[in-house]
Amino acid sequence: MEEYKKKLKDIADRLMRLMLDSLGISKEDLRLVLGSSADESVDIPHTALQLNSYPACPDPNRAMGLAPHTDTSLFTILSQSRTKAGLQIHRDGFGWITVRPVAGALVVNIGDLFHILTNGRFSSAVHRAVVNQTDHRLSIAYFYGPPCNSKIAPISKLVDSNHPLRYRSTTWREYIGIKARHFDKSLSLITNRSL
Repeated sequence: MEEYKKKLKDIADRLMRLMLDSLGISKEDLRLVLGSSADESVDIPHTALQLNSYPACPDPNRAMGLAPHTDTSLFTILSQSRTKAGLQIHRDGFGWITVRPVAGALVVNIGDLFHILTNGRFSSAVHRAVVNQTDHRLSIAYFYGPPCNSKIAPISKLVDSNHPLRYRSTTWREYIGIKARHFDKSLSLITNRSL
């Protein structure tokens, strides 16, 4: 399991760099947002691994695998078993779209903290897990986030006249508390308008 976590961290570090590069954001820009540090603690992400089990259900329309939600982290890397699909992503105007498992592929869900960091340029993914009648489904979720006390705010290079400041600064710890109380309204509670 430790080797698996190490490999996922390497993938997550590269994904983080690629996504920020796509927006023209340097490591130094990110350091300014997360906080400058003489030690390298800013570079140490907070990660968690979660194993999910969704047993077959005789009447799947009467059971819920995992309620619709967004992840709180920067992003989540998900590995799905190759049984019937159970992950669904919500897309405005289309409804729920099933994400079919592909052998050897990983799914990346953008989380709320990356949504905030990019001032909404990357949107957090509303998703859910559904059960099915015949197959037991397993998944492994790897949550990747900043250190718990790092301040998260939109990166200044991503705020301009076409993209006004959308969110105030928050920490992961504070945001988890907001989300525990207000769930799907959390992002709206830290908008720039709520200041």
